[in-house]
Amino acid sequence: MIPAAFEYVRAGTVDEALAALAEHGDDAKLLAGGMSLLPLMKLRLATPAVLVDVGRLTDLAYVRDAGDHLAIGALTRHRDLETSDLLAAECGVLRAVAGQVGDNQVRHRGTLGGSVAHGDPASDLPAALLALDATLVARGPAGERTIPAADFFVGFLETALAPDELLTEIRVAKAGPTGFAYEKFNRRAQDWATVGAVAVTNGVAHVALVNMGSTPLRATGVEAALAAGASIADAAEHAADGTEPPSDLNASPEYRAHLARVLVRRALTEAHG
Repeated sequence: MIPAAFEYVRAGTVDEALAALAEHGDDAKLLAGGMSLLPLMKLRLATPAVLVDVGRLTDLAYVRDAGDHLAIGALTRHRDLETSDLLAAECGVLRAVAGQVGDNQVRHRGTLGGSVAHGDPASDLPAALLALDATLVARGPAGERTIPAADFFVGFLETALAPDELLTEIRVAKAGPTGFAYEKFNRRAQDWATVGAVAVTNGVAHVALVNMGSTPLRATGVEAALAAGASIADAAEHAADGTEPPSDLNASPEYRAHLARVLVRRALTEAHG
């Protein structure tokens, strides 16, 4: 299909992007890589009156060592995460998950910030950020604020970002080069995950789920069981606790719950080496 008519604004700086958002309000949408927004526009599931293109803000594309954490610009492309030597050494899980996003075309165009701000529970990277207890940095008219990943995803395709805010940076802990795994099930390699599970086991085990509710979720039942001394197999049985998996052409809620238990067990086993 053909998208509805829209006005196009190319932002040259963060301030220009914020000014455009302030001017057009709820009628405006930010465009980064376009891998999430444009398909919705073609189906007319999203009909923004104004597109504010931030894809050329190269000062928001970076992976940096910030001392006690890594700082990643919101416009860093998936491919740059996938090939980052710094991530390989300091946060291997984010590098590995980025390498499983879509196909080569998606990874060369899509951005970390775009994926996160879109808020799709079937996306790979938001779950990884949850497992890492990441912090997200947003700028708006009132200045800069930080948002914990646990508070960022609030509903289906809905985040804590205000309409006049721009996601600028993602901060993640140095989780190390090992002690993680990402397991996902999909029909084809480039498809959205039917279900996915991210496990990070350096220190306290953190487990996050893809496509098991209206937002990416932490598998709190699994984490609590592990903290109480349960085996991996027994803890994985709690993978679907507290979730509301969707029903669609790919899977029923019951099948997704089964997949969650299987994938969490596999991810934890691999993460523990």
